Amino acid sequence: MDDLDDRDEMGRRLDGVDRPPGDLDRRLLSVLHAYGGNPQVAAVARTLSRSGEHGALWLAAGLAGAAADRARRGAWLRATALTAGAHLASMGVKRIVRRPRPTHVAPRARTAGRHSFPSSHAASATAAAVAYGTLGAYAVPPLAAAMCLSRLVVGVHYPTDVAAGAALGAAAAGLGARWIGGRP
Repeated sequence: MDDLDDRDEMGRRLDGVDRPPGDLDRRLLSVLHAYGGNPQVAAVARTLSRSGEHGALWLAAGLAGAAADRARRGAWLRATALTAGAHLASMGVKRIVRRPRPTHVAPRARTAGRHSFPSSHAASATAAAVAYGTLGAYAVPPLAAAMCLSRLVVGVHYPTDVAAGAALGAAAAGLGARWIGGRP
């Protein structure tokens, strides 16, 4: 049994993987969340967040690429598989880390789960940016960056959640880059 002195005011363990985020993480989130006070910014951020749920936007984009680019259909499908894999990996890490979502800002979007670290939206968005970028889909990286920022504007992730998700997505797609091109 954990000693109660090893817990914060919310009852979270201070010596384990569910350590609360630092003050800088909270302050950065507060600054970025404030941009959502603008109704247009909030609407765009909510739309991005909804479209990225379960990697839907990125999976649809990959399947559309496979349908449109018949000559490279296999490459598009492999890139889509890497994007899905990054998303699934982030969900697995979330189940291990179990960091709660931010509570010091009011969320502007619904979430599919209670855990925050890493951001699965950022993992799938960054994986898509890297994987689809190797296939010439140069519009994806800026949209992926906007997706990552949207999670902060809507207040459902800390900056470190988004950074970790992006790193996971980039690593997954980067490690599979040769596979996308059909090379082992």
